[in-house]
Amino acid sequence: MPVRRVQFDSVSAGAAPTSLAGIFDLPDESPVATAVFAHCFTCTKDIKAIARISRLLSRHGIAVLRFDFRGLGGSKGVFADSNFLTNQDDIRAAVAFMSNEIAPPQLLIGHSLGGAAMMATAPEFQSARGLVTLAAPSDTTHLVQTLLRLNPAIGTEGQGDVVIGGMTHHVKQQMLDVLQNFDLPAAIKKLTLPHLIFHSKVDQTVAIEHAHNLQDWTGGPNLLITLGDSDHLFIENPGDVRMIADFIQAWFSGLPADG
Repeated sequence: MPVRRVQFDSVSAGAAPTSLAGIFDLPDESPVATAVFAHCFTCTKDIKAIARISRLLSRHGIAVLRFDFRGLGGSKGVFADSNFLTNQDDIRAAVAFMSNEIAPPQLLIGHSLGGAAMMATAPEFQSARGLVTLAAPSDTTHLVQTLLRLNPAIGTEGQGDVVIGGMTHHVKQQMLDVLQNFDLPAAIKKLTLPHLIFHSKVDQTVAIEHAHNLQDWTGGPNLLITLGDSDHLFIENPGDVRMIADFIQAWFSGLPADG
């Protein structure tokens, strides 16, 4: 499938534009639909699950834009200065770029914290017909607890390093403050888009209870697909990735054209 690497700017209040790196995974023919895919906390657009799902969706005729949040992967900016609000700004920038380059996205996809940010911003995008979240949390406070457990100095000294997935990241208190104060449950309850939820019963990073909350709280029609033995990054059972992509395509193709 054709792949196109791109750069586009994201703007947050009071800050200079930040250049983000993205990849278009494109079908061979004119796309039947368009999607924007947001990755998990400290991940990148190039992790295996996101790359494979995007490529498989492109084989189904869906053009996908996957991108790196600021300070990660190929994007500019400083990770320690980013937070859940700048994540949302980066999603807005990706949606605008997709809209200008190909067509406004009809499908919004997010993994883990990227899924949380997608849920928070989804009501803003009138072109969207469906929302897909993978291993997404139902609140942002669980990540605060995780980061403080990894390095209590973030809370006592205002900053510190954490090691996630073998990579070291510098974290400042401001990131925790935004996570602690953002009311994600309230945002979820405002969702009216059809919502497809994937979650593993044995996810050790974001427990399955979060998926049950999403199912209970989402205001529109939803469907929860529970995966029996997948890990948080969908590495241990690679076959699930193809199943996820095929299921997304089948589910999305059955949605009403007007959302």
